[in-house]
Amino acid sequence: MPTIEEIKNQMKDTNVTDTFGTKKEIKFLPQVLHEDEKIKYMTSGLLDGTTWLIVCTNKRIIFLDKGLLYGLKQQEIPLEKINSIGQKQGLILGSVEIWDGASKMKIDNITKKTIKPFVDAVNAAKENLKIKDSTNLNNTSNDATDIPQQIKKLAELKQNGILTEDEFNAKKTELLAKM
Repeated sequence: MPTIEEIKNQMKDTNVTDTFGTKKEIKFLPQVLHEDEKIKYMTSGLLDGTTWLIVCTNKRIIFLDKGLLYGLKQQEIPLEKINSIGQKQGLILGSVEIWDGASKMKIDNITKKTIKPFVDAVNAAKENLKIKDSTNLNNTSNDATDIPQQIKKLAELKQNGILTEDEFNAKKTELLAKM
């Protein structure tokens, strides 16, 4: 379970700028996040008429609302279940809609400057999950001739901002070790 200091460092690393009205939810995050889960971005917005913390991690999107006096409402959508994500931006505020096939979550009153980073973080996390899953599937049937092609694909993902330099180098090293 990550500590609150680790969470604050992850928030700083991902340039989280808007957590309006969600201090209680942030304090509760260490109890919600898994040990191997990393925050990719977070923001706040209205869901069902109350302010929620919306967190994108490397595995899921988490919606948290800590009650005024007690209780916690938590919803989540695993990244692999997300079919699409849309955004609308107004002059100051906007909204994000997330479809998971069976339903749609609409989060309103999100600060305009955090909408695009949140949507980008969700799309990048989904893409990373696909790469990880496909690499794991391919590991059982890969031969050495396929590895350069995989590295080329990883380089394209890094160039498009989907993978960080560290993620790219780690995966490249792992693939080269198989040759």
